[in-house]
Amino acid sequence: MLGSVSVPLIFSFEKKVQYFKKIKYLLPAMIFTGTIFIIWDIRFNELGIWSFNPQYVTGIYITGLPLEEWLFFIVIPYCCIFIYEILKVKLPQLEIPKIFTGISLILLIVFALLAYFAREKLYTFFTFFLLTIYFGYTIFRNRFKKFYTKFYIAYLISLIPFLIVNGILTNLPVVEYNDLHNLGIKIINIPVEDFAYLFLLLLMNISIYEYLKNYFIAK
Repeated sequence: MLGSVSVPLIFSFEKKVQYFKKIKYLLPAMIFTGTIFIIWDIRFNELGIWSFNPQYVTGIYITGLPLEEWLFFIVIPYCCIFIYEILKVKLPQLEIPKIFTGISLILLIVFALLAYFAREKLYTFFTFFLLTIYFGYTIFRNRFKKFYTKFYIAYLISLIPFLIVNGILTNLPVVEYNDLHNLGIKIINIPVEDFAYLFLLLLMNISIYEYLKNYFIAK
């Protein structure tokens, strides 16, 4: 996590991006989203759907979760929204919202079908069920569609460090999964559900972040 956050921290004061000035919009998004994910995390940890290897954590636990897991919901959104903001500054003209809205509608159907047909597997079901609900909200009720281009590109770029870091964490393993509760489909030993989990985490953080930023700027 220290490695992940070091680059965004160093460049947070870059003149064109000025990421540090946007913390007032970022923090509420991280707190709201992180609260939902922490509650989810605690319950799944209690049920044994996943667990954390004590050999690789500090030994500091809060409500059953290692300190590192709490920090995860601050560090990762901070880094990924930094990527998102860099894209907005460096590629301001790159906008194809209609294409990405079409892709989103297809993904929404896929996510809904996965939630339905894998409803007996708790990790798969809850990930794709919650993703379907929130993703559907951004498509049909929210004004986030106009930000889809940068969101999708930021997500795809985020997958590079995600594959490296999560690949290490799941192969050591730092995080251990009970395969009875997932599809058993893995990429570099990472459950495919983790990719949807990250998608939802970023979608919630960035959509709330954009809402707050536009709301207060408009006022």
